Amino acid sequence: MTSDWNTLRLERDGHVGRLVLNRPDKLNSFTVEMWRELRTLGQELVADPGDLRALVVIGAGRAFSSGIDTTVFTGGGGGGGGGDSIADGDDAGTRHEDPVVDSIMRTQESYSWLETAPFATIAAVRGYALGAGLQIALACDIRVFAHGVSVGLLEHKYGIIPDLGGTQRLPRLVGPGKAKEMIFTAARVDGDESYRIGLCEHLVPDEELDETAFDLATNIAGQPPLAIREAKRAVNASFDHPMADGLRIEAEGQGVCLPSKDMREAITAVIEQRDPVYRGN
Repeated sequence: MTSDWNTLRLERDGHVGRLVLNRPDKLNSFTVEMWRELRTLGQELVADPGDLRALVVIGAGRAFSSGIDTTVFTGGGGGGGGGDSIADGDDAGTRHEDPVVDSIMRTQESYSWLETAPFATIAAVRGYALGAGLQIALACDIRVFAHGVSVGLLEHKYGIIPDLGGTQRLPRLVGPGKAKEMIFTAARVDGDESYRIGLCEHLVPDEELDETAFDLATNIAGQPPLAIREAKRAVNASFDHPMADGLRIEAEGQGVCLPSKDMREAITAVIEQRDPVYRGN
């Protein structure tokens, strides 16, 4: 696992990881280098999660992320400038014949692994989560917001659209009408409104954000890892597949869990009236 990151910090506490967006002096605004590092880190964690069972994504300092660093538009976005620089060193081929679209699709991969990873991902958001910042939170499985947040997709202010999953993930949380309103008007919403419309699952005082997110991650990390992985895959499939296919994926997931040592451990722990110790097999 690579550990030498310029814009990120990865910490471990048992089965729980903490991914810190680490540009606090710039309110953790995203640069090309930051997207590249996130993409590489995601590839490594998904390929070999080790004993990681839950990952909290949080921003260093007083903001989760204020969005895109505007120097990206002028070629000074850290690590090289120019959107296609995220592909440096990538020999996996192109995603699209249009180089601009290809670059965007590569950048989308910087976030998408959070949605598909075999472990749970939790966004812990304080301060600002704007534009690209909100879009990484949307890619996580669960969102915990602190009172005082200001969140929104502001891309229309720059004459562009949310292109890092925002147009796809926001409607799944708040519905298409509300998502269109937020995107079309570049609206900012606070914590109370975010919780009311389903944009976050938890809303807590700022001083309780870190503890709440870590406790939630610890709770999830104590569940059977195979069941978490398969349940996550099945729930994600509910948005992308017809019911019949979703039921098949659900059954396939159960087919993995039923013969597992984790299931035997769960039953044994119930009988012996003790906490289970899961191994993920």
